[in-house]
Amino acid sequence: MTITPETLAKLRSFDTPTICNIIEVFEVRPRNTGFMDDRIKACFPEMPPVVGFAATATFRSSAPPQKGDVYSAMEDQVARFSELSGPPVVVFQDVDSPPVAATFGEIMCTTYQTFGATGLITSGAARDLDQVRRIGFSVFSSGIISAHGYCHIPKVHVPVHVGGIAIYPDDLLHADCNGVTTIPREIASEVADVGAEFVAAENIILETLHKEGANYQLFLTARAESKERIQALRKRVSRAKVD
Repeated sequence: MTITPETLAKLRSFDTPTICNIIEVFEVRPRNTGFMDDRIKACFPEMPPVVGFAATATFRSSAPPQKGDVYSAMEDQVARFSELSGPPVVVFQDVDSPPVAATFGEIMCTTYQTFGATGLITSGAARDLDQVRRIGFSVFSSGIISAHGYCHIPKVHVPVHVGGIAIYPDDLLHADCNGVTTIPREIASEVADVGAEFVAAENIILETLHKEGANYQLFLTARAESKERIQALRKRVSRAKVD
């Protein structure tokens, strides 16, 4: 299923919790699945949402590679960006547990950004944070370690397990200061299209609470109207799935 640049731009205009809430409306997966747990955190929470397609790889730094180094594997990794449906988000599973050294630094992030990546997510550690922040590249990690150890990339373009969920090559991802979620490809364009309507329904409650003279009865009325609009949206997308 083709996901257009326009759809990606719409998805990027919403924060990740809103995307998660909208996905729930479509009832295509259990509500406790599809998003990474709190081990994966934004290194730069101030940066805007990242949307792109998973360029997956494994990582190890506890022992030297059998041959080559991290940069030799990066060549294959970057070459395979062309196999993705759109802008890459690099996703690493650090197979050392716990992480021994940093997954990425300034050179790796600059390389990925130069070849079109919009961000990087790792179950391992980060470093060179001042330099990576300066180039405006969004990164997500489980912590920070100053050294790179024997860093190398054993496998690229393979399924990985990061933040408690499986990520497959070319999965659609959305990430910001709140965390990381996958977006089922079959509903991606619909999620983008109904996003503004969903936000407007939620804002009924917020606007009521911010009004001077807000009271419990007005709150209940706003809650009921918001719920009614979201329920109508849920019924509409359910009918669309049947059709």
